[in-house]
Amino acid sequence: MQIILVSRSKKVPRTFDLSQHRLRWRLAGMAAVAVIGCGLLGAAVALTISSPHDRALAQIRQLQQQVHRQDAQLAGVRKDSQRELDALAVKLGQLEAQSTRLNALGERLTEVGKLDPQEFNFDQPPAVGGIEDATGSAYGLPPRLDASIDQLASQFDVQQAQLSALQSLLLDAKIDSNLKPTGMPASGYISSYFGVRPDPFDGHGARHTGLDIAVPFGSPVHTVAEGMVTYAGERSGYGKVVEVDHGNGYMTRYAHNSKLLVRPGQRVHVGEVLSLAGSTGRSTGPHVHFEVWYKGRVVNPLAYVKSHR
Repeated sequence: MQIILVSRSKKVPRTFDLSQHRLRWRLAGMAAVAVIGCGLLGAAVALTISSPHDRALAQIRQLQQQVHRQDAQLAGVRKDSQRELDALAVKLGQLEAQSTRLNALGERLTEVGKLDPQEFNFDQPPAVGGIEDATGSAYGLPPRLDASIDQLASQFDVQQAQLSALQSLLLDAKIDSNLKPTGMPASGYISSYFGVRPDPFDGHGARHTGLDIAVPFGSPVHTVAEGMVTYAGERSGYGKVVEVDHGNGYMTRYAHNSKLLVRPGQRVHVGEVLSLAGSTGRSTGPHVHFEVWYKGRVVNPLAYVKSHR
């Protein structure tokens, strides 16, 4: 079989003999190359047409996977946050219980301190003031829990102010109480009272300026209030005497001692031993002559020795 190609020009026609194996192989190769080229061209065209859609689908699948991962992470964060909020709510309940106990304790202290209800009322917050702070807080808490924490913090501030005021009042009351003569200076019984009485030596009427407390010889004599020793020595009629200035206008005198244990200028506390009882001076036996002076005038000590601190 022969193929003759004729040109439109005046050139000589070309003849191809298909019976030759070499020619057939060349034609077959050219046909195969043409077929492969068409296939590649079609694939390239198809890829060019379909590629944006496929890429979009692939990106969507990637975004979906990322969203799933983020959703799982968010669920973990939400779970951890809920656990923390639950723990915070439990702690808040404990603090509220503690606040209630503080209120009860403050009321008991007010009763124990015997404070005037008009002077201090633990149910009412003390008056306070100050400039307004316009800065806001950046707590990421639920509104109810955040409001509860703010309310509890304010309550603790009020309680702190109340307890500070109560402490000051109790300290002032304790200081006033310690400076006021209270109780007996020695363990014994009153053998002679304040006021006019028969003189033990001549029987004539005489003004007794204190209380006589009969005690065994050498018994300790205690100060009945805090103060400063202003005198420790001999006085006519009193024998060995100790005088203590307590401030607030009060002064106490302890006379007829057998031995003095303090010196002038020494600070003494409630119940501290000043001397040992005896019978020095104008005395008929061992006892303590106790006087109370207020604002420069001697007063009846009976009300002071019968009172309790």
